[in-house]
Parts: sequence; C-alpha cells; structure tokens
Amino acid sequence: QVQLVESGGGLVQAGGSLRLSCVTSGNSVSINAMGWHRQAPGKQRELVAAMFRGGGTFVADSVKGRFAISRDNAKNTVYLQMNSLKPEDTAVYYCAARPHSLGWGEGYWGQGTQVTVSS
Repeated sequence: QVQLVESGGGLVQAGGSLRLSCVTSGNSVSINAMGWHRQAPGKQRELVAAMFRGGGTFVADSVKGRFAISRDNAKNTVYLQMNSLKPEDTAVYYCAARPHSLGWGEGYWGQGTQVTVSS
C-alpha cells in the first residue's frame, strides 16, 4: 500500500504561482511512475505531469513551459511547480502513484487539493 497526501493548493490571481506537494509513504517498490492529474468541473480528469522510474518525464501540452514536476527522494515528496497560472488551470489536483503494468486508475491516489485561479 502507498499513501499520498497533497498540499499547497489555494486561490491565486492569474499570472501567479503555486507549488503543490505530495508526500508519499508506504511500500513504493511496486511504483514505476508518479504523476499529477487534475479535474475541472464538468471535465474529465487529465494527466498534467509525470515522472517515471527510469528517469523520463511527461508534461501535458496545455501546461508545457509553465508547470514542472520534480521530486525530493530524501523527503519522499513529489512537487508540481505551477507558474503563469491561468483561470483555465482551476481544478482539483490529484497526486497519483502508478504500479508496474497497471494504469493510473488502478494505482494509488491522494485526496486532492483545490487550485483556483482568478482572472
């Protein structure tokens, strides 16, 4: 089992920045990817950024150049740095851990943190 706890969401004006944190605990041996997803009202959940055990990363086109994913292994924490925020970035952001050979939906999820960007 893996536990994930997100923090760092809040209300920010357009153009501002936030950094989300995801503290992980438990047995992560089976995990091969960590990611940040978001879900806006009335929209499907989407993958925003991910880091893979082999070292690769993914960043969605919609946030490329503005968001960055990183991790601090000593703190068991994954971060999502969000800059130049736009109102369309408003969503609940979820941290997720994806096990080997499984999809994100079959992995572990945090409780989510709300990000609201005002215009």
